[in-house]
Amino acid sequence: AFFANKVEHESRHCNGKGLQRQGSSSFDRVYTANQNCGHAYPTFLAVLWCAGLLCSQVPAAFAGLMYLFVRQKYFVGYLGERTQSTPGYLFGKRIILFLFLMSVAGILNYYLIFFFGSDFEIHIKTITSAISPLLLIP
Repeated sequence: AFFANKVEHESRHCNGKGLQRQGSSSFDRVYTANQNCGHAYPTFLAVLWCAGLLCSQVPAAFAGLMYLFVRQKYFVGYLGERTQSTPGYLFGKRIILFLFLMSVAGILNYYLIFFFGSDFEIHIKTITSAISPLLLIP
């Protein structure tokens, strides 16, 4: 809602009427940042749900909150110079990778239980809980 509100505000500020795609460079930056965030959101939701369901809910929820904060930082950085959005983008990629690896670990644990009867769920939860605070390091 924040991103869409910024696009609408910038559109009205530049053109005076409803949402227009042609406008100033500030409108183009806001619109592009909003589109980038919208395109990344389905991937984020998929890996967040998979990590939470298949591995551990608490580290997945923590990583999800961090991702939302990072996307906000990316969006605000994109409003200035495009190079200001790079740290938010790279940080977001690292969080998505963490969630993806959590999902893979959960799937591997399921197959280890199914084929070999070995359950490593406690070890995986301990590792992900220990690694998740490292996401705070830029």
